[in-house]
Amino acid sequence: MGFGLIVIGDEIISGKRQDRHFARVVEMLRGRGLSLAWAHFIGDDRTAIAALLRRSFAGDDDVFCCGGIGATPDDHTRQAAAAALGVELVLHPLAAELIAQRIAEMAAESGASADLSLPENRQRLKMGEFPAGAEILPNPFNRIPGFAVARHFFVPGFPVMAWPMIEDVLDTRFADRFHRDARGERSFLVFGLAESTVTPLMEKIERDYDDVRVFSLPSVGEDGGRRHIELGVRGPAPAVDEAFATLRAGVQALGGEIR
Repeated sequence: MGFGLIVIGDEIISGKRQDRHFARVVEMLRGRGLSLAWAHFIGDDRTAIAALLRRSFAGDDDVFCCGGIGATPDDHTRQAAAAALGVELVLHPLAAELIAQRIAEMAAESGASADLSLPENRQRLKMGEFPAGAEILPNPFNRIPGFAVARHFFVPGFPVMAWPMIEDVLDTRFADRFHRDARGERSFLVFGLAESTVTPLMEKIERDYDDVRVFSLPSVGEDGGRRHIELGVRGPAPAVDEAFATLRAGVQALGGEIR
């Protein structure tokens, strides 16, 4: 079981807005001794979102989905999730209550009507229509909830709302997995060697150390510096230090300059 991230929105795919969720979710997971297994970015296409969710619902990962849960014509996530699960959208009673409270607050601030029979307020209530069987996720920013179903956690696209909601999910549902498997990562810069030269060494380390992964991040001098490779290892903490020492010694034996 791992964690996945789905970011939904034409504004991200088109470049009109820059995604901020990926880096923040990675940070939130890392701080709890967890990691992100995969991420997927997709536009506001209901059929495509439903197809993606159908695949992820069939998997074993816990997935955070950011965006598209509003009630405007370009919001498709709630409907796509229901379609992927083969269930109907239903108005969640607690979501309706929370949205009604928010409508009343907005009416008190602006002088508008809190009458739930008005078209604009009926439209707002649609934000509480979730796939049948879903539970709500509290939104501390403005009360408008997200929802959870089938190990997927759906939150708004706004970071100010999404991030506290994701943190709450992690802290209330996955605390037993925090720092359960201590992981480590170490690396160094190598000058004067080609990747093809160090590849056999990398392959040997992965054979010799269970669950350790060796990585290579080459630079072609695009920043004006010398060509080099960042070589490193990541994996279970007890094995990382020994694998790192083996990698370093092997690079030195090959004549590489290490920094």
